[in-house]
Amino acid sequence: MAQFEAFMQRATSGAGHGGFAPGAFPGGFPTGFATGAPATSPASPVVIDGCVRVIDEERTAPTTATPTEPVIARTGDGASPERWTDGSFTHQGRTLAYRLFVPARAADAAPASMPLVLMLHGCTQNPDDFATGTRMNDLARQAGVAVVYPAQTQHANSQKCWNWFKSQHQQRGRGEPALLAALAQSIVAAERLDPARVYAAGLSAGGAMADILGHVYPDVFAAVGVHSGLPAGAATDLVSALAAMRGAPTAAPAPVRAAGARRAPVIVFHGDADATVNHSNATAVVKAALDGSGAAPKTAEGRSPQGQSFTRTEHAGADGRIAVESWTLRGAGHAWSGGSASGTYTDPRGVDASAEMLRFFLTHSRAL
Repeated sequence: MAQFEAFMQRATSGAGHGGFAPGAFPGGFPTGFATGAPATSPASPVVIDGCVRVIDEERTAPTTATPTEPVIARTGDGASPERWTDGSFTHQGRTLAYRLFVPARAADAAPASMPLVLMLHGCTQNPDDFATGTRMNDLARQAGVAVVYPAQTQHANSQKCWNWFKSQHQQRGRGEPALLAALAQSIVAAERLDPARVYAAGLSAGGAMADILGHVYPDVFAAVGVHSGLPAGAATDLVSALAAMRGAPTAAPAPVRAAGARRAPVIVFHGDADATVNHSNATAVVKAALDGSGAAPKTAEGRSPQGQSFTRTEHAGADGRIAVESWTLRGAGHAWSGGSASGTYTDPRGVDASAEMLRFFLTHSRAL
């Protein structure tokens, strides 16, 4: 506890970029954060999600995307090949770079039939690292799903965390939720994808932002995935963010949507040995998603092919489909379950979170 408090003092009193004092991360980032090693060890109590000064420059500006109308190469039979491309998107004065994966499409593919997944990386990560670690492109290729990976800027957050812990980034029509929803809609229009099947998923800070999107933009996202994240509204500043992350008792999360308003279905993954974001946050995500629903859950125990045990709990909605699904990963730390060791924040021993998320997502679509 003394070390945690000392870290907080360094993080909030320094004059360096992002509000950190020199030496706030003695010896560099925690093990597993900037290497390919599985980030499952609870050895380091230092946390980084949310521990930064946020620079908000909300200006009114037209939404633009580059390229706005991508050139899609086609083979002699009219099919389009697989693409892994760079792009940029501007909305309300903020610009995001992104990486876009679009699998090959047959010449006779129905228009607007391909789904889209928005993947939100964790702190210190980038789109290429996140794509490698989650292996989402490999699965998307098999399933015929496009994937976009936006990159948080160091100007917005010095550790490249999505700003889930600030109230201006927890609301519809403002901040990062508005920017990310507009990006997804722009990609759908430019690539002629299916607007009824747009999904969002993220890890850690990205998972927290994905949960916010599920609350405030259920008319854009048909379902969301939260891996090692926190519930929407769990914090409104640095101090409450750190408290929520370590699982300290806090007030109930602030509502980010109107009472009784629809929210997107959600699938949750969280290790019960996570020393960065306490597992109690997964319980809070599920509770908020159920919104007082009395549906009896269905629970099953199992093991991944690599031997890691898990508990899966499913809550069915009124239509019989699973509306809330949660996976407690036994002994797992702060890492993407079943990911590749070639990426950061991954635990190859675990159940394949990417495959399970895609499976869950593709059972849900929005009514247009």
